[in-house]
Amino acid sequence: MPNPNVVVVIEDDVDIRSLLSATLEPVGFVVYTAVDGLTGIETVRRVDPAVTTLDVSMPGLDGFETARRIREFSGTRILMVSARVDATEERLAREAGADDYLTKPFRPRELRARVQALVTEPGDAD
Repeated sequence: MPNPNVVVVIEDDVDIRSLLSATLEPVGFVVYTAVDGLTGIETVRRVDPAVTTLDVSMPGLDGFETARRIREFSGTRILMVSARVDATEERLAREAGADDYLTKPFRPRELRARVQALVTEPGDAD
């Protein structure tokens, strides 16, 4: 069972990674960060988070492939965070396993609300 107060942030941009952590920690989340998809996958495996935020555009494994690999072993809720504002990208994210999609730039309050909603919503039954 996922840890309800744990979030994994997978983001290669240090400023955005810091912003995500700074936005979620004050409202009670324990945040683990990863700079790339492979490290993120291992972090999700290790800490079993309730929610994982995942950048789409990363070097190495992109967010879509990272989400697919996470879905192979985890029920963490995935929030894709991307600068790509395109319905096709959002569809691809959902097909890869994302539960929600948030575009950059985003308001910290919106990010918090989306993460909190994912924590309280029941996951999809497969």
